[in-house]
Amino acid sequence: MNRFLLIVVVLSFISTVSAASIADHYDIETIPLPMGLDPQVGGLSVSPTGTLFACFHRGEVFTYNAEHKHWHQFAFGLHEPLGIIAVSDREILVMQRPELTRLIDSDGDGAADVFETVTDGFGISGNYHEFAFGPVKDKNGDLFIGLNVASNGDTIHSEIRGEFRHFNVEQKDMTSNWKTAKGKVGRMYSVVPYRGWVMKVDGKTGAITPWASGLRSPNSLGFDADGNLFVCDNQGDWLGSSKLFTIEKDKFYGHPASLVWRKDWKSGHPLNVPVAEIDKLRTRETMFFPQSIMANSPTQPLLDTTNGKFGPYANQLFVGEMNISRLMRLLPENVAGSWQGACLPFMDKNGLSNGNNRLAFNPKDGSLYIGHTHLSWAGGEGIQRLRWKGTMPMDIHGMTLTKNGFDIRFTKPLAADTAATSFEFKRYFYEYHEAYGAKQDDIAKPNITAFTLSADKATISLTLDDLKPGYVYELNLKNIKAADGSEVINTLVCYTINRLRDGTPAPPQFGTGQGAPTKKEKEKEE
Repeated sequence: MNRFLLIVVVLSFISTVSAASIADHYDIETIPLPMGLDPQVGGLSVSPTGTLFACFHRGEVFTYNAEHKHWHQFAFGLHEPLGIIAVSDREILVMQRPELTRLIDSDGDGAADVFETVTDGFGISGNYHEFAFGPVKDKNGDLFIGLNVASNGDTIHSEIRGEFRHFNVEQKDMTSNWKTAKGKVGRMYSVVPYRGWVMKVDGKTGAITPWASGLRSPNSLGFDADGNLFVCDNQGDWLGSSKLFTIEKDKFYGHPASLVWRKDWKSGHPLNVPVAEIDKLRTRETMFFPQSIMANSPTQPLLDTTNGKFGPYANQLFVGEMNISRLMRLLPENVAGSWQGACLPFMDKNGLSNGNNRLAFNPKDGSLYIGHTHLSWAGGEGIQRLRWKGTMPMDIHGMTLTKNGFDIRFTKPLAADTAATSFEFKRYFYEYHEAYGAKQDDIAKPNITAFTLSADKATISLTLDDLKPGYVYELNLKNIKAADGSEVINTLVCYTINRLRDGTPAPPQFGTGQGAPTKKEKEKEE
């Protein structure tokens, strides 16, 4: 990205946020780390007693006592750990690149002395891009992990773990004839199992089950209050913009590289299959994070389990963003059997660093730990802690689809002079195609035809003259104030519609060049 484009991108992010400051309601603290440590955070978790466990990209695991501000090394020598669960102060689960590992401090000296493989039942080719994410635990005690696909920015090792499978090249070509093989494997590829999949790991036996396919870079995973599993995936080939998916068993989510590991796949190399045919297999994204408007690289979805200690967002999902100093909130809902919903900024700048990679709530005091990373690409480093001051921000609390528009609920009653002119919509879609990313397509500005304020003055009902499934509805707020005069903290929210309330879906093959017209097709017609 050149310097000019970087400036444009940053400005587009900044312009979505109100002059009102979230810092009026939240304090942020940067936590000093041990000397000599590469401060790139791969995972955070808080034990039941309130002890913070942090793992770092270079292989260390440390504990942090917030009361005494003391760090203690729990383990070292791990291979790129990118997720952690603190079972207790003496037992953790860590997702390394090669395996999911249980670490136990059996003698109580504060350091792990038992390292157990929970599962290593997935392939490794040696490609630099084969990250492994998770784990997260469901209500039954089972675990879920996410496996990155490989990148054709590099080849594989001659010695791999797991079966080699690719329908365009042979394993020997990947190592001895890479210049030719590179053009055949696809931008992102899956030559060992189960790259591009979410996997379920039995919490008792460690048995691993392929769960869902079609992911590119599932960084990372999280459950909502009802036990639904969500995964963020980053913009790239086959992803017009970054997305949130609701993960269900045996579903395919759009990136075709992983299809070669499905038992029922008999169509050869996925890149040889027409886009419209691949599209028939996929489950649509729950929501888009519009590129360079909402997020460029969303990270870990995390449920607010603090029961109100972190503010008015109990049981809502938070998510980080790598490229800019932003935390977001997610408002997913199931409409006529289809997952969809809204995302919006929660905090921008105000002392927040970039590279917001990992999040962990402390259930004892309600604070939020934020771990940062960059991996020599984009982001930041270190750990910060965010705490609610106890005062109520003026913010969008919820957004739901109605028959003809949206209901938008705020944390405070609105000012009596709130008008429809304060709400400005724009709608567009992203084409589903092999190319890296996509531009906003079929852009329009729906008009508000009806405007109603609820009896408690906290919910606005908006009726639109243009409500279509398959589109992102981007809403910008202007001059919104509460009855007490406080300005709304965030002025942007983006809702992705997959189905209308009556169940109407997007047209078949919408956005693939076969359904709704794309810009390329319109240009050809002209």
